[in-house]
Amino acid sequence: MAAEGFSFEVTTRSKKSKARCGIIHTPHGDIETPAFVPVGTQASVKSLTPDELKDLDTHLFFVNTYHMYLRPGLDVIQKAGGLHAFMNWDRPVITDSGGFQIFSLAKKQELVKIGDDGVQFQSHWDGSKHIFTPETSMEYQNMLGSDIHIAFDDCTPYGVTHKQAEKSLTRTHEWAKRSLDCHGTKHALYGSVQGSVYEDLRKKSAKYISSLNFDGIAIGGVSVGESKAEMAQVLDWVCPFFPEEKPRHLLGVGELDDIPVLIAHGIDTFDCVQPTRLARMGYLYADNTAIDINKKEFAPDMNPIVDSCTCYTCVNFSRAYVHHLFRVRELLAYRLATIHNIHYMNTIITHIRSHIYET
Repeated sequence: MAAEGFSFEVTTRSKKSKARCGIIHTPHGDIETPAFVPVGTQASVKSLTPDELKDLDTHLFFVNTYHMYLRPGLDVIQKAGGLHAFMNWDRPVITDSGGFQIFSLAKKQELVKIGDDGVQFQSHWDGSKHIFTPETSMEYQNMLGSDIHIAFDDCTPYGVTHKQAEKSLTRTHEWAKRSLDCHGTKHALYGSVQGSVYEDLRKKSAKYISSLNFDGIAIGGVSVGESKAEMAQVLDWVCPFFPEEKPRHLLGVGELDDIPVLIAHGIDTFDCVQPTRLARMGYLYADNTAIDINKKEFAPDMNPIVDSCTCYTCVNFSRAYVHHLFRVRELLAYRLATIHNIHYMNTIITHIRSHIYET
């Protein structure tokens, strides 16, 4: 049974690739696809207000369940009336299962113990011990009240053997069933496809997850060390098995040169920290690359970051001014840079959508 108030429709398909445009309908509004999804790890896209995100035409952003669980705590968010009310955001939100954060912790083996029932881990804040299972992950995401949830999965690290990846995949598939069994229909739930860089495992996972009653499909484990060529290869393997009527989300991928590739494979939404992280480092998108505004050559440059850009930053400020803000470490630097990079990403996506309709 589909989630309440959630549906997806494909509005057009490209004749030259698998690219498509569509609309994801949620209780908090529609998401026009394909769409870039900024990451707001701590219930905030760093340095921006919700109104600024709306002005940038952002309709969906990503919040991490693991971090919300630890800080401020689910009791605080429930007291506020849910995640939307807590952060004053009335548009759709997607949350992850917590699996990727636990995968990151697993690099320090003493912090994480993974078993068939779930995962025991130590908080990176205070060392306290916690357990995540498919059941608790679904419970926590339901408590957050986000529109789209991800099934609990075992995020396979890059470089594992086929045997290790197969064992991890078996666990992910079992956890997918358990996630579905306890999730309910109040919010949408996406199943997660894993299998590392092994063709047989990826195809097996794509077939299996697609056979279950998920509202959408998430593709995981393609941003944990794989090359761009390997990421594209995984998409070649898995996308043909996905139901046309369900939305597809690519987890953790979204550098500039990734966008044409993933959209051509029929990906509908994708999240990535790179545009906002680069912005805070002073790398600003221009001419399909990123310029380092910290460099001395920009100190006297009175041009906008991009001449044709209509974002607030480019309309109102010069490269020289943004360079100055970074050099003196003014907080406004991060805000102006982030505004520009998200606007640049969304402009690219808008142009691609128009191209898909035309072709």
